[in-house]
Amino acid sequence: MRAEDIEKLVSVGRPDIAPDGSFAVFATSRPDLVANRGVGQVWRVDLPDGAPRRLTRGVADAAPRLSPDGSRIGFLRLDAKGKPQVHVVAAAGGEPVQATDAVLGVEHFAWSPDGTTLGFLARVPDKGRYGSVEGLDAAAEAPRHITGIRWHANGLGYVADRPAHVFVIAAPSVDGEPFYEPAAAVLPEDSKAPAKTIVAAEARQLTTGDASHGGLVFTADGRELLTVPDAIESDRRDLRSRLVAVATDGSGVREVLAVDAGLSLYGVETAGDGAIAVLGHEVGDEGIDFIAPGVGLWLLEEGGPRRLTDAETIDLGEVGSHIEPVDDDFLVQHRTRGRVTLLRVTRAGEVSEVLGGDVEVGGQAAAGERVVAAVARPDSHGELVLIESGEARTLTAFGAGAAASGIVVPRELTVTGREGYPVHGWVATPEGDGPFPVILQIHGGPYASYGIHLFDETQVLVDAGYAVVYCNPRGSAGYGRAHGRSIRQQMGTLDFDDVIDFLEGALADDSRLDGGRVGIMGGSYGGYLTAWVIAHDQRFAGAIVERGFLDPATFQGTSDIGTFFGDEYVGPSGDDIARQSPMAVVGDVTTPTFVIHSELDFRCPLEQATRYYSALKRQGTDAEMLVFPGENHELTRSGQPRHRVQRFEAVLDWWQRHLPVS
Repeated sequence: MRAEDIEKLVSVGRPDIAPDGSFAVFATSRPDLVANRGVGQVWRVDLPDGAPRRLTRGVADAAPRLSPDGSRIGFLRLDAKGKPQVHVVAAAGGEPVQATDAVLGVEHFAWSPDGTTLGFLARVPDKGRYGSVEGLDAAAEAPRHITGIRWHANGLGYVADRPAHVFVIAAPSVDGEPFYEPAAAVLPEDSKAPAKTIVAAEARQLTTGDASHGGLVFTADGRELLTVPDAIESDRRDLRSRLVAVATDGSGVREVLAVDAGLSLYGVETAGDGAIAVLGHEVGDEGIDFIAPGVGLWLLEEGGPRRLTDAETIDLGEVGSHIEPVDDDFLVQHRTRGRVTLLRVTRAGEVSEVLGGDVEVGGQAAAGERVVAAVARPDSHGELVLIESGEARTLTAFGAGAAASGIVVPRELTVTGREGYPVHGWVATPEGDGPFPVILQIHGGPYASYGIHLFDETQVLVDAGYAVVYCNPRGSAGYGRAHGRSIRQQMGTLDFDDVIDFLEGALADDSRLDGGRVGIMGGSYGGYLTAWVIAHDQRFAGAIVERGFLDPATFQGTSDIGTFFGDEYVGPSGDDIARQSPMAVVGDVTTPTFVIHSELDFRCPLEQATRYYSALKRQGTDAEMLVFPGENHELTRSGQPRHRVQRFEAVLDWWQRHLPVS
């Protein structure tokens, strides 16, 4: 596939299913170069044999959730000001009705069990900020007085002056009289012209204060909303979570799970009998142990939370993972060896596989014996699958466009590294006999992983004539906690060994790969390890260091996760930092290096790139830098489509100059 073919990468979001299992709804999303944004709509498919049909026609409709009786669909749609608001449409289709009018938009919502009420999370700006005063420019706002150890987040910006709070609002009727624009009229003195009505009901704010809230689910009786407060600490980072129940009548808040439980929560769900299940992991005595955390399923009981899954062998921490109650059990997503499978877990802790194989499950829903799941595969970025009677059947064909553009299915490979350690990964090659120049790719994280899904980063390079080699070295997710924790305060050691051993194993395994023409590239932690490798191995014709974690010393005071990430991964002492810092060994770099970064990256701030680039230039190393305006750490995944294509063009230009395809 070519760079512009990213338009054909259709993702399928978390689906929902009618209570009787008769139909499912889901949203798609894809990059659009003309609109220069991600676009998508809500779809419906009748089960088991219906054809998918588009229900809505908004620009970026997302996150559909069915009302408890299955008659209506709530979803997020941009309003006239470009803010995401809850809209409701009849499940059979029709004109959506706007349900909320939050100043900064809605982040998450949930239906009450009786379907009469919507709970939602929305950020509430401090007075005068973020357009809450007409005509007040952001540059003229009052200064921000910061007293805590956190103040910003990647993709958002400042957080303390716009906490997310819990609201409820009456669900609108989907067949009521619409609202009309008031016509101009001569009015009596001292009377005001009627304002246009946007929504039918007024929202009630149930929480206040400086803490933000994340996650939202009604209790089984509908009287409370469960949510996780996130208060900014004054002195030191604490990853332990609280779970609270907020009364929907506004009468107060009670604590369901205290920080003393020592859990960091990733998700919460309630079963029909009122049982509360959470995704979470223990964070240790210091409250910041997050490396290879062993995210598991827990059941909240009177004596405290009880873990249902094994921390060493089951990992439920994939981004987007959630819990789906089904009868007395729960469906969850388990990442393993580049896959994300679907598991069923009983309250006794018995685990069985519902959907496995070459899939990455991105979301699921169940009704009776029917399960629907959003999946990615080697030949598709996103499809909807129906699982019934133990059989899985694909209901959509969104991957056809990308497949028609020309894709290769990478070959899986396990290399025996030094000291006999197995290193698992993939090799993707163009058609033909070669020899092909080789690019070694390194993923971010480090506790993340390359997977089996259709990956544009690899496909575009292969289309240009490169063989691409990539693996999940020690430090990655999906191979057990010991694999993930092995580089704790030892970055650039075992992980370095694994990527080099995998590269050499791949070269030895396929004679079409030209071991004399090799480049290296990676982003985030992959940028870190790329910079580390080229300071210790001069074999590479060129390198691309992208959005890198390059200077642990300055990361502490600039990154949105700097207050704990560096301490856990490289250690708190000056000696630890220097021993594992790419900036400390930049003087040993002779490889031509292309540094790519984004202006609004608050995860690995821009100064990480500029200081590294400046050091390369100062010592005479061949170096170039590309900086994207208006983008953050997620450029390659969700940035403006035109920027994503321009990045690909710059990457291919760099490799053509430093590692040309013959």
